[in-house]
Amino acid sequence: MDDLLWTAEELTAALGEDWSGELPKGVNGVSIDTRTLQPGDLFVAIRGERTDGHEYIEKAFEAGAALAVVEAGYDAVSTGALLRVADTLEALNALGRAGRQRSKARIVAVTGSVGKTGTKEMLRLMLSRLGSVHVSEKSYNNHWGVPLSLSRLPRDADYAVFEIGMNHAGEITPLTQMVRPNAAIITTIAPVHIEFFETVAAIAEAKAEIFAGVTPGGAVILNRDNEHYELLATRAGEAGVTRIVRFGSAGDAECRLVAINPSAEGSSVEAELFGIAFAYRLGAPGEHLAMNSLAAIAAIQVLGSDAIHASGALAEFGAPAGRGAQTRHTIDGGALLLIDEAYNANPASMSAALKVLGSLPENEGARRIAVLGDMLELGVQSDALHAGLATVIEENGVDLVYCSGRRMAALFAALPEARRGLWAGTSEALQQPLLEALGSGDAVMIKGSLGSRMGVLVEAIKTKFPQCTPPAKNAAA
Repeated sequence: MDDLLWTAEELTAALGEDWSGELPKGVNGVSIDTRTLQPGDLFVAIRGERTDGHEYIEKAFEAGAALAVVEAGYDAVSTGALLRVADTLEALNALGRAGRQRSKARIVAVTGSVGKTGTKEMLRLMLSRLGSVHVSEKSYNNHWGVPLSLSRLPRDADYAVFEIGMNHAGEITPLTQMVRPNAAIITTIAPVHIEFFETVAAIAEAKAEIFAGVTPGGAVILNRDNEHYELLATRAGEAGVTRIVRFGSAGDAECRLVAINPSAEGSSVEAELFGIAFAYRLGAPGEHLAMNSLAAIAAIQVLGSDAIHASGALAEFGAPAGRGAQTRHTIDGGALLLIDEAYNANPASMSAALKVLGSLPENEGARRIAVLGDMLELGVQSDALHAGLATVIEENGVDLVYCSGRRMAALFAALPEARRGLWAGTSEALQQPLLEALGSGDAVMIKGSLGSRMGVLVEAIKTKFPQCTPPAKNAAA
């Protein structure tokens, strides 16, 4: 019984006792997707915008589900046990709240305009050196991802880390009140999802909602270098948070970046934590990643754990697929360096990725090539923000730029002729010309919002050019 994630008694206490069929002793996991469901899982039939989980109930039982949570009106004959509720999403919320209530884990919540997933992964690596840790999968940071992650929280975990995301005001408050973190990180504030906000300061206000869930005596970790630090610190105080820990390069930051020595494979970082000097190796390049690692270190320290000791685990950090993962591929008797940033994009993350590309040692690339897709949800500022990347490209010495999508036409027009590769309306139209243009010694970085489908180009390069051995180090996504 101890190895069950949820016993039948716990499930009925959280969700009610309106069930049919033979109720199992318990479940091993919680799933809302039959494609990843494992035998012994609880399947929750969520009604989404495009699909209805009730249509997959029998498929869930075929995959080995022990029990399915369905809405009261579901009257189809089932081959497995059903637990009926008024609303399956609210049932998932209830199970998430129950998971949090029974847990003794020290919990960190991470939000911010960029860097949430990487920071979460750094926390996972470091906290694993200190005890058992549970983290939210992938980017499960929304209205169903957070309660799903909480419902999967093992009863005996020592630590847990959750992402909390949003693209509209008011979305973070119910999620942070569900997570109730002991420490909350805001990585940075930048013009992301600006289409839905009047100003970047309004984005900061929405991110500040995370303070509403911080437990009494808990702490918030804020980016001292960000221009909205004072606003966030004020909102934290208004929410009753009495402990604010700052990270960044500013002199008054409690977790301060002293120096960074970058390389193609990572960075050597010198830092101070509450006045104590220490150094560590970060296994992926980029000053933005080094900054996020400081936030993660500060959070571990405020949990009462040995963050300096744990920082040694950061040498194992590698950027996940779609978020900076590097691989080398055989081409023309030499090698091509591919930097996969295709998962998402916004002005802040674009600038950071271009800086990483530009910081590569000269022998790393005959040419530094950026392949960029549209950044979405930028509203009336879209053309200006796309065109503004031309300055970042120039500053970082990017040799050639390929652009995909109608929004990226603004950047392509702003580039000097010598840096223009090709513009195409879609990533598919860009594929063949790009493959033909690449050569030995090139370093190519591919990035765009998920809707711009830049992953197509990543896969095309991986398919055409075999990966060199040994492969570049990367963490699991």
